[in-house]
Amino acid sequence: MSHQLDRRLLRVEGADAHTFLQGLITNDVNKLDQGLVYAAMLTPQGKYLADFFLVPDGGAILLDTDAAQTDALSKRLTMYKLRADVSIMPEDRKVTRGIGQVPNGAFQDPRSDALGWRAYDGQEGETHDWTALDVAHGVPSAGIELTPDSFILEMGFERLNGVDFKKGCYVGQEVTARMKHKTDLRKGLAQVNITGEAPIGTEITNTSGKIAGTLFRQSGSQALAYLRFDRATGPLTAKDAQITYAP
Repeated sequence: MSHQLDRRLLRVEGADAHTFLQGLITNDVNKLDQGLVYAAMLTPQGKYLADFFLVPDGGAILLDTDAAQTDALSKRLTMYKLRADVSIMPEDRKVTRGIGQVPNGAFQDPRSDALGWRAYDGQEGETHDWTALDVAHGVPSAGIELTPDSFILEMGFERLNGVDFKKGCYVGQEVTARMKHKTDLRKGLAQVNITGEAPIGTEITNTSGKIAGTLFRQSGSQALAYLRFDRATGPLTAKDAQITYAP
């Protein structure tokens, strides 16, 4: 059974395509010779704008993007284009995804082997509980956990191979590098255990009544939450749901 993902593709090509993207995104475009590259685009203040996969496609690069972000990302890239020899166009191919052995023509998900494969050549995808997979492996999703207030290091991008600290400058790099070299992140995305249910976006409070974070997607007894680690101790609640965090 095929599974239609809510994704759209942009095609970036031209003599300057590699260097153009290299100066804008959080990961190293040169890793395309190894397969897919997961990356984000940030504001100059280091905050999240969009995340996507770079896909090698002959002399061009495809960007596998969340459908709700595609148009804004295309506009942002065009704004930076200036005189670079680059074209940014929509691409009609479908994105498919599956679990297990990577079929011929498909690519391993670069964030984690546990996240399966992605394909762009029309082959059948698989139906799967992708939310459960994201929750189990601490993977944030565009427009849910990942918002315009997000800093990518707090959202697990280093663990998910979405940022390269040796590649040189890109938009937002200074703030990201500074956060990397702090001793500890005080806030961030975490997996929590949950009993009961609460809507995405529900505030999490501790026994002192202080806000300890925000609840996001849930799957069974697990959920993703953005936490203030110093407050996320002891029993926590999100409306009627009981939450525990064990780092």
